[in-house]
Amino acid sequence: MATRMVEIMDTTLRDGEQTSGVSFSASEKLTLAKLLLEELQVDRIEVASARVSEGEFQAVKNITEWAETEGYISRVEVLTFVDGGVSIDWMEEAGAKVQNLLTKGSMNHLTHQLKKTPEQHFKDIGTVVQKAQEKGITTNVYLEDWSNGMRDSKAYVFQFLDFLTQLPIKRILLPDTLGVLTHFETGTFVKEIVAQYPNHHFDFHGHNDYDLSVANVVEALTAGCHGLHLTVNGMGERAGNAPLASVVAVINDFLPSIEIGVKESSLYKVSKLVSAFTGFGIPDNKPIVGDNVFTQTAGIHADGDNKKNLYFNDLLPERFGRKRKYALGKTSGKANIQKNLQELGLTLNDEELKKVTERIIELGDKKERVTKDDLPFIISDVLDNKLHQQRVFVKSYVLTHSKGLKPSTTLSIEIDGKSYEESAQGDGQFDAFINALHKVYQKEGIALPTLVDYAVRIPPGSTSDALCETIITWKTKEKDFTTRGLDSDQTVSAIKATEKMLNLF
Repeated sequence: MATRMVEIMDTTLRDGEQTSGVSFSASEKLTLAKLLLEELQVDRIEVASARVSEGEFQAVKNITEWAETEGYISRVEVLTFVDGGVSIDWMEEAGAKVQNLLTKGSMNHLTHQLKKTPEQHFKDIGTVVQKAQEKGITTNVYLEDWSNGMRDSKAYVFQFLDFLTQLPIKRILLPDTLGVLTHFETGTFVKEIVAQYPNHHFDFHGHNDYDLSVANVVEALTAGCHGLHLTVNGMGERAGNAPLASVVAVINDFLPSIEIGVKESSLYKVSKLVSAFTGFGIPDNKPIVGDNVFTQTAGIHADGDNKKNLYFNDLLPERFGRKRKYALGKTSGKANIQKNLQELGLTLNDEELKKVTERIIELGDKKERVTKDDLPFIISDVLDNKLHQQRVFVKSYVLTHSKGLKPSTTLSIEIDGKSYEESAQGDGQFDAFINALHKVYQKEGIALPTLVDYAVRIPPGSTSDALCETIITWKTKEKDFTTRGLDSDQTVSAIKATEKMLNLF
């Protein structure tokens, strides 16, 4: 079957930044621009809106200077406005070479926002495009509110397209600005336009207000569009944009006639970095990149995985640089537990496995979270053996925090029956505790795992005296692993999680 290439334009740095409460620093934008183009290998990136702020100008300048030296400058795009060329001057100074000109794609927007006739609007657009051409700047054109334009003022949209297709424009961008399209409409509208203007390039830009963005993308592709606008983690205004990871997987698995250049195995890595930069959390059940999407919870599913992978689909986690997990809880059953034991290199006989399963089910009924790293402790507790006996005990500690003074900790710790005592200061009480701990282990020539993530949770609706769960992710050369601590004091819960790490480590 003959295939056709479709361009993927990532607009995380521009449209994705319109997510409420999200703002990238100039250095973060440059880091992500490099990752998107070099690691993820998207075709184009939209990095900013012109004339927004001095910080935005510097961010764009940093990106264009790097892109110029690496040969990517034609793949870096900036949103501009019909402003007589002011945006063009801004772009020229920032070093950008491709503008995405925002115009009105519906009579409703044109009449009530700009209060102009189509002819007046077209004349203004022509002036901007001509100035861009004189400056050596490539022009793409957004038809803002195009989806409603096709619904309510189709004659205007085609009048506009007749005009645009006579100008020196590289791409015409068709946004569902308000996220109102159904997939039926998307296919119909795009097909009609592509058929009318077969020699021109059209991008589809979908929003997700009805959770239809991925379906709309599929219909736009089937109808013949030539490019897509997507964002990492589906970031964007309101309900966000069409999510990059989901769309890439759908294209690769269900649209054999479409070819894209995005590197699947880097999707998860970039997704996690964007989440870290923005504080915009990834829902656990978000397809492809969510924490739970490659986790089997029901024991019957784990059992099926052992018998010809009965519960696998084409979304294998290894495609995205991930691994399948088997949850431990009241529905997990023996098969899930055996999968986790295999990863830990542990074996139990049938009677022992039955006892451990009963304990995990009991914990699940109490809504306790059980992880693979908890298994050695559960086994030791249930079977009353020395398989994973606790070897490290945090015996006592003093935590101080005084205004105007650095926090400090003095701790006493026992390792294999040998006692140690150390003191240290830090940026906070827990940091001071960790610094004191490093002093202890340095005496033995041992490097501790690195803390890479620290999360604190209390039950919803709780008050200040609630139990606090601290979840810490640690990194060694071999692997990442997570430990948890529970206490009414946040620092103490973190210390309990750390003690657990020391025993696992």
